[in-house]
Amino acid sequence: MAELFETKIGTPLAERLRADSLNDVVGQDHILGDDGIITNQLKSGNIKSMILWGPPGCGKTTIAKLVAKYVDAEFVMLSAVFSGVAELRKVFNDAINLRNAGKRTILFIDEIHRFNKAQQDSFLPYVEDGTITLIGATTENPSFELNSALISRCQVVILKRLNEDALLQLLNRAEEVMGQAIPLTDIAKQNLIAISDGDGRYFLNMVEMIYDFSQGNIIDENTLPKVIQTRLPNYDKMGDAHYSLISALHKSLRGSDVDAGLYWFARMVSGGEDMKYILRRLTRFAVEDVGLADPHALPYAINAWQAYERMGSPEGDLAVASLVIYLATAPKSNATESAFIKVSKRAKETGSLNPPLHIINAPTKLMKEQGFGQGYIYDPDTKDGFSGQNYFPDNMKREKYYYPFERGFEREIKKRIEYWDNLRNKKNKN
Repeated sequence: MAELFETKIGTPLAERLRADSLNDVVGQDHILGDDGIITNQLKSGNIKSMILWGPPGCGKTTIAKLVAKYVDAEFVMLSAVFSGVAELRKVFNDAINLRNAGKRTILFIDEIHRFNKAQQDSFLPYVEDGTITLIGATTENPSFELNSALISRCQVVILKRLNEDALLQLLNRAEEVMGQAIPLTDIAKQNLIAISDGDGRYFLNMVEMIYDFSQGNIIDENTLPKVIQTRLPNYDKMGDAHYSLISALHKSLRGSDVDAGLYWFARMVSGGEDMKYILRRLTRFAVEDVGLADPHALPYAINAWQAYERMGSPEGDLAVASLVIYLATAPKSNATESAFIKVSKRAKETGSLNPPLHIINAPTKLMKEQGFGQGYIYDPDTKDGFSGQNYFPDNMKREKYYYPFERGFEREIKKRIEYWDNLRNKKNKN
């Protein structure tokens, strides 16, 4: 491997350390190991079109290049950011000629999710008839970003973020090519790994910067932030991370895990998420997942929203963090949502039924003569403050939609409903 490094002097360290065989790829054993998806395809000699889905710096481009090398195919690389229909048409024509000459073409499209529908559709006939083997790379969820027709013709292969062991393997290779151990204290080394957040390319770029800066001096954890550039979190407010993290936040709160909830909230804030979006989702949670188990959850959410709007960030962030804690620790109930779903369905089925006459106001003489309002009982005037009258349409049997839980304030609501049900049954028997 040392000879490989020597042939690439003058290029960035990350490029010099790019794996020269599939065995050298780190952190992706689940697809490149003995029984991995790609390994099995290579063994059979039948490479299928695929979408490599994974975070930045996990090896998508490297794997595509090495697959093409392994099967001795023509490797063509395009970026969806810079390429258009003209470039694709040329690739397809060249691939047809190569196929007629007995050579396979592997077309690698980086950031394939950036192609529009028409551009994605242009691949279909050439993928289907085997003119090209398409390998697309994306950091976004293919289910949301790629046409279903294209996905159905490709195998989606999920790559993992590089873990600590994988990054340490890269570091060992870097130390070999640089001829010395990285000039970092153990704590600084761990901090560098943590900051890299599983991005191998970023990690190696920072390693190279450390070697250039150190000039033989050991860098500690206090000096490290001055040497390396701060890595922005891998977060796209309109992309997959946006939906993944809000889902993680929502489910952590639903599971009453206050610490996990705070963590995902902080991740979204550090990624630059619009706080109004977070607050809208937290307010929805107060209604949907807490509900009447804690009637104070909704006003707490509105108050936190108003506090944030008045203070702004960073002071207002604490108001939202308090809301996250409140919602995580509140009793949970989806009884209101369940009831509304059921009753909405029933309302559509019985939408033509009128209210019973006795609960319709009679502001005119004619309406009174027709019986509107007759027999209505004013509940506060009754002995129990409850008349037990029917409020459903005359031709519709009484139905039950709301089933409160034995949690929080809904426990009290349940007692009240049971009390009224018993009164109603007694009055209806008399």
